[in-house]
Amino acid sequence: MSKPLRADARRNRELLLAKAREVFDAGSFFDLRFDDFASLAGVGTGTLYRHFPTREALAEAVYHQEVATLCDRARHLQATLPAEEALSTFLRGMVSHIQAHEGLARTLATLMAAGSGALAEGSQALEQAVTDLVAAAVQSGAVRDDVDAGAVMMALHGIGAAHDRPDWRAEADGLITLVLDGLRRPHSDDSRREHERRAPG
Repeated sequence: MSKPLRADARRNRELLLAKAREVFDAGSFFDLRFDDFASLAGVGTGTLYRHFPTREALAEAVYHQEVATLCDRARHLQATLPAEEALSTFLRGMVSHIQAHEGLARTLATLMAAGSGALAEGSQALEQAVTDLVAAAVQSGAVRDDVDAGAVMMALHGIGAAHDRPDWRAEADGLITLVLDGLRRPHSDDSRREHERRAPG
């Protein structure tokens, strides 16, 4: 079990992470020499390497921080909103989040393609948060029980991968609406009417 960081070491680590996050969002994470992150954050090169021995280690730490924030948001929504509304709010919020951090999405896509195990772990944590939201909505009776969270995650991954499309935001919002409509459990009366409509005369 690792020892907790001293206050000054924790502050330096947070400075490095904050600066790396800015560079992520700008889309220039791979354009800088790794040592440059130290001067940008106002710390020494030795401090950088003590906390993050490689560029990949720094990127993974930013990603884990990002995932932790998103998972916390999912838990907060689940605790404070009706289950269906919590799921809808989280998914629509993910679209806004991806739009606000396009540079981050591009950098993470590059790192995921390189096969980072730590990034894969973060993706699993996010999928678990979505799984919990879907499960709660299923239990409430609002969402059908024959679609798992993996399908929802595929839709989110597709939205993130397509962020260069000119009408990306409108299309992403439309896809989330389709996903939510597809997940919604039909009411018994609606199902009966649909069956009657499809039945041969």
